[in-house]
Amino acid sequence: MHLTRRLLALTALAACGATLTPAWAQADKGWPNKPIRFITPYPPGGSSDIITRFIGERVSKAVGQPVIVENKPGAGATLGTEYASRAPADGYTFFVGPTATVAIAPWLMKVGYTADSFVSVAKLSSSYGLIAARKDAPFNNYKEFVAAAKSQPGKFNFASNGVGSIVHMTGVLLHKQSGIDVTHIPYKGAVESMTDMMGGRIDVMYDPVTAPRVKAGELKGLATTGNERNPNLPDLPTLKELGFDMDTPSWFGLFAPKGTPADIVARMAEETRKVLDGPGVRQQLLISAMYPDYEGPAEFGKRVLADAAFFRNLIQKEGIKAE
Repeated sequence: MHLTRRLLALTALAACGATLTPAWAQADKGWPNKPIRFITPYPPGGSSDIITRFIGERVSKAVGQPVIVENKPGAGATLGTEYASRAPADGYTFFVGPTATVAIAPWLMKVGYTADSFVSVAKLSSSYGLIAARKDAPFNNYKEFVAAAKSQPGKFNFASNGVGSIVHMTGVLLHKQSGIDVTHIPYKGAVESMTDMMGGRIDVMYDPVTAPRVKAGELKGLATTGNERNPNLPDLPTLKELGFDMDTPSWFGLFAPKGTPADIVARMAEETRKVLDGPGVRQQLLISAMYPDYEGPAEFGKRVLADAAFFRNLIQKEGIKAE
């Protein structure tokens, strides 16, 4: 009788323990047993490459396998994104991409993927964002810029690094929400557009790449678009501080091909969360004007699909077409 009771108690305890075990602990105990790939759709050296290697290096130490970064640039970052979407969904291929290539590009170009082609693993970071103007601009912050643009519709212009880029879409969104008419001048890259703004031919840019010039006093900072002030530009207010309740989605996220086992996705998300909570992360991401902003698979998945729907509607209403 005592033995039977004991067995029943042990059985109940085991069942309780199974219930409390994290989902990723149910994963194949052999995972990972070979190197993992992290694909980025941009060339080496940029923000995407930096955050991919930074996260990959630390995840590698946590899971005990190499994380190999593959740069697959081309076709406005859609080449590498499509390549990642078609990779085997075996838990050994992941993709690091921004809002533009995942949530915007499918509505502007003929690509073989949508936001729904991926499983969202984790939101990695958000951008501080930056609105900068030429040094001699007749306004000193974004509120003054809006007032000037309303009084002189069509007089001012803004530059981007291409139609459909997050820089372009940020400008379109802010102008629409502010009720102003500002001419878009697309460039092939931020270097060319910033050169023209330094020369007085461009009025405004929405690209954090201008931060060093703003800090040096060579360009005028109008506001930051993030939810918090940029530590490198502590005196520059956010849009919300200036009285604008605006949301400009700009993130980097970790994804996996659709069909990747849920337990592996959960395990990778948990390891990523630990990395983002670790020392030195905020300082490292600040180099690329980003800050750690973790969301797990469920929350980030909802965000990605909501942002994709939002940009689809914005692109259609504004009649935006790729070059």
